[in-house]
Amino acid sequence: MAKKKFKIKAGDKVVVIAGKDKGKVGKVLKVLPEEERVIVEGVRIVKKHLKPSQKYPEGGIIEKEAPIHISNVMLADPKDGKPTRVGIKFENGKKIRYAKRSGATIDEISKPAGR
Repeated sequence: MAKKKFKIKAGDKVVVIAGKDKGKVGKVLKVLPEEERVIVEGVRIVKKHLKPSQKYPEGGIIEKEAPIHISNVMLADPKDGKPTRVGIKFENGKKIRYAKRSGATIDEISKPAGR
């Protein structure tokens, strides 16, 4: 199966548009393309019970972010912070991501180093 491409990347500011955390804004920490999920800072906090280990000698309960489905988040518009769709256009031979709501440029897409 071909690897899916998403218009949301790690480091993007997103707005949760559905679910328990609807309306929250956070930074994408990690994108999980195989699962079609993203981990967003401060969203979907779960409590995890840990046995004592080298990393956590005391064990106990920690709180961490759990993945949320990519369809439940939208990129925050750079101008006003409201949810927006993302478009891709070419300018001067370069691929650029832009906010469809305001037309503001988000960033330039560079090709991976291995290609």
